[in-house]
Amino acid sequence: MSRHSDKLLIVGLDIGTQTVSAIVGEYEPGQPLEVIGMGTHASNGLKRGVVVDIESTVQSIQRAIEAAELMAGCSISSVYASISGSHIRSLNSEGVVAIRDREVTEGDVERVLDAARAVAIPADQRILHVQPQEYVIDEQEGIRHPVGMIGVRLEARVHVITGALSATQNISKCVTRCGLKVDDLIPAQLASSQAVLTKDERDLGVCMVDIGAGTTDITVFTQGAMRHTASLGIGGDQVSNDIAFAFRTPTPSAEDIKVRYACALAQLARPEETIEVSSVGDRPPRRLSRQMLADVVQKRYEELFEMVQAELRRSGLEELVAAGIVLTGGGAKMEGVVELAEEMFHMPVRVAIPQGVTGLGDLLANPVYATGIGLLLHGSRQSINQGRAVAAGDAVGSAWDKLSIWFKRSF
Repeated sequence: MSRHSDKLLIVGLDIGTQTVSAIVGEYEPGQPLEVIGMGTHASNGLKRGVVVDIESTVQSIQRAIEAAELMAGCSISSVYASISGSHIRSLNSEGVVAIRDREVTEGDVERVLDAARAVAIPADQRILHVQPQEYVIDEQEGIRHPVGMIGVRLEARVHVITGALSATQNISKCVTRCGLKVDDLIPAQLASSQAVLTKDERDLGVCMVDIGAGTTDITVFTQGAMRHTASLGIGGDQVSNDIAFAFRTPTPSAEDIKVRYACALAQLARPEETIEVSSVGDRPPRRLSRQMLADVVQKRYEELFEMVQAELRRSGLEELVAAGIVLTGGGAKMEGVVELAEEMFHMPVRVAIPQGVTGLGDLLANPVYATGIGLLLHGSRQSINQGRAVAAGDAVGSAWDKLSIWFKRSF
């Protein structure tokens, strides 16, 4: 498989509660990011976004990476990995420095961001990401790109995202156990927002809700900048558990029923519609009303949206999200979710699929891959800015390279 050596190889590794996805992209400055391979595998070692079984998580990551390598025809050595969970916190901070030579340089920007990072956080937390909101030069506010401007005093207002130290270390350990380097550990909501939100939505004010299997990740933008971030310990798995309990059916069957027949708004399901439900043990299957299923699912989604609304109100930004709610993630695909959300939030709601990449046709046009695609987009920007990407031509593994990687993973 031939590639131009001036292209950059970037890999996004979305480590989810239900699925691990590895997506490989090629990037050439000035050209759209092209996805050239992907691999997925069931995630067996996480609960609500947090690692609870290292060995199972390592195996899931390895299988996903191997499938992505096979499709892309390359050896993967480093990844941009996602992290989520209710341990994710956020705060807004400010930093101030003197401009050394009257004209703002990249060094001045780095110094002021370092100053803004110097905030007191609990000992069991670590800073995951610092997102600039705006810069102020000599009391002139609203500056997005200060480099080259003239002034004496430079101020930065930033959004700081933190995560539990143990959770981040466990995710990193699982990745490195697979013989991979972690280029960066990115909060899932930050990655997803880069893949699904438009510039107009960010500027007008929007709340993105990424409904995963184990967690629901939230981020709020106003005036083009990230203002609030949170992660709720509830997701699609709770819906499956409700179905399993209410219909007395095994959890795998409940998951299948949810995907094939579930509806988040009971009034959209006709009373005469029935579905076949597997029984526990050797009991025969039964036929039950689809409307009964919708009643069970709607209650859980109502609880989820109430928690999102409470978080939005706690942030103090509810009145500023004029663009409404953007839903993404696997839990956003269910019939009736938009209608229920509009009914509860009283604002516009849409389901978003990831944008900004080419390749693999309609395969990635799915809310499930919002975080994975967002990791690629984030990685492409970081790679260009910091020069940390690997040239694709160098990353295409020879037989010896692949043998070395297999040896490291196995022993």
